Amino acid sequence: MESERRIDWTRAQSLPRRYDARDIVPIITIPGIKRSSQPSQCQKPRGWIGRFVLRSMNRRHARVTQWGLQHVTIRENDTILDVGCGGGVTVAKLAMAAPHGKVYGIDHSEASVAAARETNRSLIAQGRVTIDQASVSALPYPDSLFDLVTAVETHFWWGDIAAGMHEICRVLKAGGRLILIAEFYNGPKYAKYADRIRKFTSMAVLDVAQHRALFGEAGFTDIRVTEDVPAGWLSVVGTKSR
Repeated sequence: MESERRIDWTRAQSLPRRYDARDIVPIITIPGIKRSSQPSQCQKPRGWIGRFVLRSMNRRHARVTQWGLQHVTIRENDTILDVGCGGGVTVAKLAMAAPHGKVYGIDHSEASVAAARETNRSLIAQGRVTIDQASVSALPYPDSLFDLVTAVETHFWWGDIAAGMHEICRVLKAGGRLILIAEFYNGPKYAKYADRIRKFTSMAVLDVAQHRALFGEAGFTDIRVTEDVPAGWLSVVGTKSR
């Protein structure tokens, strides 16, 4: 019988606390910010600015990732996909939690793929990690491959969230799980910014009910939502029907 591991994510990566998540205000709410026709560097990092953004995101997302991954069980032999893997730090954490499994990471940004491969170069050499450039709406994997799919700070940028959710459901095994983790959603802390963000960005600003509906319409059951209201954090876990 496979053993299950609950990782103490606060010990998994010791990063200095450089900010208090409870004090963060979305930059798009600052007066004078205008919508761009190009994807933002957060949405699709590129060039030297993109490399800087990836390093920054690796630090900034550490705490919400640690918090979110506590809401899902990872087994030692799990095959895992991290969608929107960015700089690859979450991939490394997942590989540590599943030492006898394998972790795949995808990102549509060439800069992110390069950074994730560099971060995980030793794990890639061991055959424990693979990083691919791909879109969530067209995953380059066969049906029913993964036990777990993670998506940290990414789903609100997907061009077609419903298509991405259906693709994830396709590549999950029956009984496999998807977890979405975000440090921003249309909840008590950030609801007042939702209209402005919709107006000036392509970001999908969903509330809890919309997240539940998104999972249900894609074929997930046993949908569990956890909120850290003071921080404005959200995790949603769903299971693919058997």
